[in-house]
Amino acid sequence: MIRSMVLLLTLVSVMVFAVYAEGTDDSPEVDNTPIRTVDLEKYLGQWYEIARFDHSFERGVEFAKAEYSLMDNGKIKVVNSGIRDGKVKSSEGKAKTTDTDGLLRVSFFGPFYSDYRILMLDDDYRYALVGSGSPKYLWILSRTPRIPDDVKASLLLEARLRGYDVGDLIWVKQ
Repeated sequence: MIRSMVLLLTLVSVMVFAVYAEGTDDSPEVDNTPIRTVDLEKYLGQWYEIARFDHSFERGVEFAKAEYSLMDNGKIKVVNSGIRDGKVKSSEGKAKTTDTDGLLRVSFFGPFYSDYRILMLDDDYRYALVGSGSPKYLWILSRTPRIPDDVKASLLLEARLRGYDVGDLIWVKQ
């Protein structure tokens, strides 16, 4: 019994440290302040992942998409999908709103939530720049599989102005 309790406390401690450490590394400072106004109803739906920073949970994924839909309990169902090694992969999670419009809390692993920060969004909700609580995560999203060059330039400029190294972006095959 005591051994199980120690193991459980150790596991919880490691998870808490991992969540805390996400935003306390030696990465450069970035401005990941979310935008002030988001109409959630307009934001829901399908988004194509145009570019992202490399991270283990999406490494090698092509044709990546995210689908956001409102659930009866007020939370948001999140389904990320794509193709890795020729096979369709998907992951289902949930998001909840916060007191800040452009900030959602997203979870794919039980009770553990991470920030989902909308950093830039065009007036028609066609293109978005999304980050997290850590400078290690950045995504460019679009309602269509491709974006015009002027939109790409605008999103990259916003990311640079916020301190992100856009040279680290991986452009996703769509």
